[in-house]
Order: sequence, then C-alpha cells, then structure tokens
Amino acid sequence: MNIQLGDIGHIIQLAIAPVFLLSAVCTKLLVLLNRLARIIDRSRTLEERLDVAYNDTYLNELDILYRRSHLINIAISLSTACGLFVCLIVALLFIGDTTNATLDKYIASMFVGAVFCLIGSFGFLLREIFIASAFMRDHRHVRHVERHPN
Repeated sequence: MNIQLGDIGHIIQLAIAPVFLLSAVCTKLLVLLNRLARIIDRSRTLEERLDVAYNDTYLNELDILYRRSHLINIAISLSTACGLFVCLIVALLFIGDTTNATLDKYIASMFVGAVFCLIGSFGFLLREIFIASAFMRDHRHVRHVERHPN
C-alpha cells in the first residue's frame, strides 16, 4: 500500500461533502438537545408544583411534555444515526481509495440510510413543533376565555 500525496488530496476532496453534512447534523443535534433540555426543565417545574398541590392543568401539560420529549428523543436518535452513517461513509471513502477495494455500493447504501435518518429526524422534530404550537394556541385560548368570559 503506497499512498501518494495526490491520492490523499483526492480522498479528502471526496470526503468534503459528507463532512459538511456531518456539520449540519451536529448543529441540528444541538437544536434538538436544547429543545429537550427546555422540556425537561419545564416538566421538573410542573412536577415540583404538583408535589405541593394537585392540579389537572399541570398534569395535562406534563402529558404533552412527555409526548414532546418522546418525539425529540426519536429525532435525536435518528440524527445520531445519520451522523454515524456519515462518519462511516468518510471512513469507507478512505479505506476504499487506499486499498482499491470496491465499496461503492456500501457507500451509496449508507448515504441513502443517512438521508432517510435525516428525513425522519426532521419529521419527528416537525411533529414535536406542531404539538408545542397547538398546546400554546389552546392554552392561550383558554386563558383568554377565563379572563374575558363574554
């Protein structure tokens, strides 16, 4: 295995696109983790309030927060799987080019898998956003009706 400097440059050129995708996935993971942290903080606050006194409103909001956290956890798992696939793609690009092994089908399959994981992650994030928005809209409507009964 005699690798020339030009070969390494070629491998790095091939790996640039997946690395950009990996950067985007990492940024998306930060967004998802931030949303999960906010959900956890809010649920802890509600649980502390429930320890003081029983309240149906708090229980309903906790149920929604649990649903949201479940969806975010799935989105995080899919984004992490996407990142793993992208890392494996970069590794296979280097292995395939340095060993002259034919790994094209594996690389293509992993790229398709990574894209499907990314699509799924966005789908679960979107569903979580819809639930959060619907709760805010319903909660605002209920508060408005309580303040202005007519």
